[in-house]
Amino acid sequence: MEGKRVLITGGAGFIGSNLANYLASTNEVVVVDDLYLGTTDNLIDEVEFHDVSVLDDDLPSDVDILFHLAALSSRNMHEDDPRRGCRINVEGFVNAVEQVRKQGCETVVYASTSSIYGSQTDPSVESMDVEAHTGYEASKLARERYAEYYANHHGLSMAGLRLFSVYQGFGGNEEHKGKFANTVAQFTDRIAAGESPKVFGDGTQTRDFTHVDDVVRAFELAADHELGGVYNVGTGDAYSFNRMIELINDELATDVEPEYVDCPFDDYVEHTCADPSKFSRATGWAPSIDFEDGVKMVCQPYLD
Repeated sequence: MEGKRVLITGGAGFIGSNLANYLASTNEVVVVDDLYLGTTDNLIDEVEFHDVSVLDDDLPSDVDILFHLAALSSRNMHEDDPRRGCRINVEGFVNAVEQVRKQGCETVVYASTSSIYGSQTDPSVESMDVEAHTGYEASKLARERYAEYYANHHGLSMAGLRLFSVYQGFGGNEEHKGKFANTVAQFTDRIAAGESPKVFGDGTQTRDFTHVDDVVRAFELAADHELGGVYNVGTGDAYSFNRMIELINDELATDVEPEYVDCPFDDYVEHTCADPSKFSRATGWAPSIDFEDGVKMVCQPYLD
């Protein structure tokens, strides 16, 4: 993708800033972010930044492509204030799409979530039944329905990426999120400091950990191919939390045991795993960083 003017909402956050910095070498990248979960420290100088909310009426909307990542991205944020979560995650999505559509933009790629599959030990496919157990999941399903509306009624290319456990280390762009950062980064930071990471249950729960670099490429490819519909973005491999901790200890040459605690949530997702074949067929995408190599990348700053 080259020579495009693109708008990235939530572009100072974890995934958004990685996408913005990646695209800025060959495109004109405009970022909007209210800095609730983001920071301008994540962005390179070539990115044009606007400190505004996706609920505002005057977004910089004269763009070729909209990448919509702005969201309250945690279960707890939604349960604490469901109305605010709905406004930002649903109304903010419609507001951004509506503004760029009126300026002639026809290509939108937005973030959905794998959480709507619930606990699945077998790889999840897009045709499976999905449902919402949390406000966060409900907001992402609402996005998918509004995307159908914009595709069917207005003819826009609307691609929703159901992301699986995106991670990067604190040497990347997520350290500022603290307790809301991905578990790989959090666990590595604690183990490197000789502190036990807290794990719900017995640590046998599994995740399809997907490196942010592969997710960034997925967003670019979805826009390049002007895709419509929903697509899984994950590796197709699942690792337990116990195995993750073993890999981190091996790489750091440490021997820190986790602290197992009772899970406080009745709706906790125990297992996730993607079937990414639909997206791979549509774009040629394949994950380039397997989890064991990804853990090495996360640990490397602690070894330098």
